[in-house]
Amino acid sequence: MTLTLAQRFALAWVALAALLLAVLWLLAPVLTPFVTAAVLAYALEPAVERLVRLRVPRLLAVVLVVLAAIMVALSVLLLIVPILSQELPLLREQIPVLAARLNDTVVPWLRGYGIRVSLDIGSIKTFVVKYLSANVDDWLATVVSSARIGGSFVLALIGNAVLVPVVLFYLLADWSHLIERLRSLVPQRHAAAIHGFMSECDEVLGQYLRGQLLVMLVLAIYYTVALSLAGFDLALPVGVFTGLGIFVPYLGFGLGALLATLAGALQFASVYGLLAVLLIYGVGQLIESFYLTPRLVGERIGLHPIAVIFALLAFGHLFGFVGVLIALPAGALALVALRRLRSAYLDSPLFLR
Repeated sequence: MTLTLAQRFALAWVALAALLLAVLWLLAPVLTPFVTAAVLAYALEPAVERLVRLRVPRLLAVVLVVLAAIMVALSVLLLIVPILSQELPLLREQIPVLAARLNDTVVPWLRGYGIRVSLDIGSIKTFVVKYLSANVDDWLATVVSSARIGGSFVLALIGNAVLVPVVLFYLLADWSHLIERLRSLVPQRHAAAIHGFMSECDEVLGQYLRGQLLVMLVLAIYYTVALSLAGFDLALPVGVFTGLGIFVPYLGFGLGALLATLAGALQFASVYGLLAVLLIYGVGQLIESFYLTPRLVGERIGLHPIAVIFALLAFGHLFGFVGVLIALPAGALALVALRRLRSAYLDSPLFLR
């Protein structure tokens, strides 16, 4: 069978796409900081353009925006410090007490159903004293030892932390030139279709990012105020962490709820902390699912919950934690592409035949 010129070009593009996907899969660990920087550059480009319109030199605008992004990232990381500094001493004191209480209440109840278990309180106390009573020198020794054992991981982590801001700076500085170069590679006969596709993608991503930031802000305020009213000492860091963690579906909410449950159990040492967390986070989930996300993010993305879970698992497997962060935006772009392909198929002679 002789292939036409158009069919040969189509097969060549398919082969090129398959080769590109294979290279991306093989080089995923190397590409992670570049993908992260590209996503951040896309999100931060409007801020740079706004400063440029205010007659700020572009390089200075890029430096200011990158520094602001670094400060925000460090602030988010430092939210975990007060949680650890306050909860570790409480863990050291309360874990043996909670274990003894479970041994006195839950174990007899389980025995009534024929399940015989018993908690070794002495071993639990030994474990707590060994791992939660260490001083700063011991912690530093552990960190150094871990760095020696997993040196490549530590070096990769440090390298990414340095590489992402550098790549982000250069991408933002040359963003307009990069876009023009990419546009110049598009054949003229396909320019209108590709421009329409990219405009739709840009609209979807813009709506998603703006709406998600508003959802995060509202939920951070809600969880902080609600936990404060419930009497939680760590209401501010736990509430803000939960609100910001909403950016990662399921995972952010789960980590926030886990931290709040741990804080409530250690602070109140009663069922009140658990009930308060269940009420606050249950109401928060309802507010997010039925009001905030539909109103602020909207139905434009239209990803089914099963598609969301698949995107999180697939991108997390390929790119690690960064893949989890970009899973939904990338899934939204894939959905736009699938809509275009579906429309083209329904309008093609293959379907109408």
